[in-house]
Amino acid sequence: MAPSKPKGGHASLQGKKPGNTAKVKRPITNNPGHIKNKLKRSEMYGKYLLEKKATKRQTRIQREKEAVALGEDAAPRRVTPRTLDNTRESETTTVHPDDDEVLADEAEDEFASYFSDTVRPKILLTTRPCPSAELFHFISDLMRFIPQLYYYPRKSYSVKEICSFGSNRKFTHLIVLSEKSKVCNGMLISHLRPSEGNCLGGPTAFFKVSNVIPSTDVPNNGSATSHVPELNLHGFTTRLGHRAGRFLGSLFPHNAQFRGRQVATFHNQRDFIFVRHHRYVFEEGTREVHADTGKKKTKARLQELGPRFTLKMRWLQEGTFDTQFGEYEWFHKRKEMDTTRRKFHL
Repeated sequence: MAPSKPKGGHASLQGKKPGNTAKVKRPITNNPGHIKNKLKRSEMYGKYLLEKKATKRQTRIQREKEAVALGEDAAPRRVTPRTLDNTRESETTTVHPDDDEVLADEAEDEFASYFSDTVRPKILLTTRPCPSAELFHFISDLMRFIPQLYYYPRKSYSVKEICSFGSNRKFTHLIVLSEKSKVCNGMLISHLRPSEGNCLGGPTAFFKVSNVIPSTDVPNNGSATSHVPELNLHGFTTRLGHRAGRFLGSLFPHNAQFRGRQVATFHNQRDFIFVRHHRYVFEEGTREVHADTGKKKTKARLQELGPRFTLKMRWLQEGTFDTQFGEYEWFHKRKEMDTTRRKFHL
């Protein structure tokens, strides 16, 4: 007697998930991060890692077999590792170094007079109300790092009042430091000097500050001198990145005193701006000798002076600081802009 079929027909019509009747192993091709069930996601992720490891091992074995088959004369095939930097999503505002339109815009922007060395920056530095004593260690490092930096106590004045105070006394920039748990966590920079195209001053930017290491904690650190450092802006590839880089570059005079051998570096990588202060040192080698002169070769190395910290821009505003009526040129909206890990804005 033949077994009776279940009522309702197919299993999917009974509200049940149909089984894999073909008994075929389905390949785990994608990262199962979209699965909402935690236990199932953990199980699938373990299978995903095992299959990924096995695929990587098979690829390595195949490369070794190809190398043996080609012989010793075959050039080894170098595999470029995939990183977030070389696989970043293309940005429509990416700037080429020889772009005439960008060069023309930068020749007439608010910072052109600083980069042409016709105007020297004069910076007013203050803090949030009632700063902790630990913040003053970072302030002293900044005063050794940035020339023409003057500290004024905040007292009970608002930022708008301080902007008026600074512009009346011919200050070109204002820096306001904030802190949390006695560690600097924010830096507001406002350009106070009016320019030909902008009579109101500006722009104003807010940077999140992280990984602050004072000069005394930098390994094998040196002591900074009063020489004006050279400026190194690196990694700013978009229109917004160029504007942020030139804004930070306007904090420094552009008459570098090379005798001091000091370099101020702002290195942008994945929208994090790494700030470093170095001195390059020339030393006489111990073993290698120059063939022509017979003298020992001179070697160059970098000595970090400090401080060391990281910036991440949160917003850029037109004009001087004004949270009520100011217009934003750019505002970082994390959920809307950071759709993937390979999306960068600077």
